[in-house]
Amino acid sequence: MAMIVKRGQVPKVPHTEFYAKPGVLALEEIHGTYGFSGAYSRKMHVRRYPTEQVKPPKPAGFNLSCSEPTGLPLQPFHLRTARFPYGGDVLRARKPLVFGATTVVSVARPDKSTPQGEFFRNGEFHELFFVQEGEGALSSEYGELPFKALDYIVVPKGTTCQLKLFTKKAYFLIIESVFPIQFAPHFINPQGQATLMAPIVETEVGLPRLGEPRDEKGQYSVFVKHDGGKLTRLSMGHHPFDLVGWEGSLYPFTFASSDHHSISREIHTAPPVRQTFQAGSAPHSGFSICTFRAQVEGWHPLDIPAPYAHYNVDSDEVMFFSNTSYGARKGYVEPGSMTFHPSSLPHSPHGDAAERSKAARGKVSDYLAVMLDTFFEPLHITKAGLSCADKEYPLSWHKASLGAGLSPAA
Repeated sequence: MAMIVKRGQVPKVPHTEFYAKPGVLALEEIHGTYGFSGAYSRKMHVRRYPTEQVKPPKPAGFNLSCSEPTGLPLQPFHLRTARFPYGGDVLRARKPLVFGATTVVSVARPDKSTPQGEFFRNGEFHELFFVQEGEGALSSEYGELPFKALDYIVVPKGTTCQLKLFTKKAYFLIIESVFPIQFAPHFINPQGQATLMAPIVETEVGLPRLGEPRDEKGQYSVFVKHDGGKLTRLSMGHHPFDLVGWEGSLYPFTFASSDHHSISREIHTAPPVRQTFQAGSAPHSGFSICTFRAQVEGWHPLDIPAPYAHYNVDSDEVMFFSNTSYGARKGYVEPGSMTFHPSSLPHSPHGDAAERSKAARGKVSDYLAVMLDTFFEPLHITKAGLSCADKEYPLSWHKASLGAGLSPAA
């Protein structure tokens, strides 16, 4: 994030003597990226460093590693993620479905908040949540960050957090990247503002609210994800949310998908105009995240609003369908469907979608979907992903051409 935010009390001059409580020297921590050269925040702990473990670290007893099935031929996938049952907290409910060297895509359908006294820290990836269902708050050392359905939540690598549910259950798409996740840099001017042509406005983000520091002793477990999905349990003797203040440009934030202001033109618009976030350095590494939401379809008298067949040979594509109104897949997807199209294969609309889309010329669409395109990174399906895959999907275009469409319930 380009915006520098300040919460609570921090010394005016970094790395200098500061007392949050009389006679108690506050202890500074830098939460940084790209060595000492990237975005960072300085945090002031009221009296203890975050390194004070009171018991030896030990394996958590479960993990988030990505297990790949063997012997699969090259094929497109349709994953029906809404068919996973609800259960557990957001950490234990997380199911990795697709992964690559620097990227993991998962879903979670929790029905419980993070247990009291437990915390999670992703030590290997930055995270982007899309909230398909539910309301709650992400609590971290940076404060309380409320979220609602159809919000994005960006969580920097190394953030210690809990997820509280205000509803009985929730449903998340979770995208992880080894690179920081930020608004698309080409929409940001050199001064750090969104340009006047951008679909996003950086001031429309939701920011954490910092309360009083939790200057408390006790028994607290921090589960840290590392080394390809391993989880280690750290035992702390003081509450992790003990900040008296922080200041910087690295922190969790929310962004409502409805605040992605769609860009339209007379003929079909390619996905890059829908880009909201980016990880890595396009077009060399990382991925782009596009928000497909309500927009005016092309108004040229001969426009075909449906997308053309495409074969983006440098990008694997993952698309999560929040609703079923996306014309190219209408009748094939259900809410929570995820398609995975490897770069080695072209993909296209189904059946007569192009013909049907002519009726949408100049009209406002009502679909909502989240698309991830990698840059020169092949992705692989996991065993969990294969377990919810529609086995008929590779032949679905042929069946549609014969007028034998598939039902989402098939």
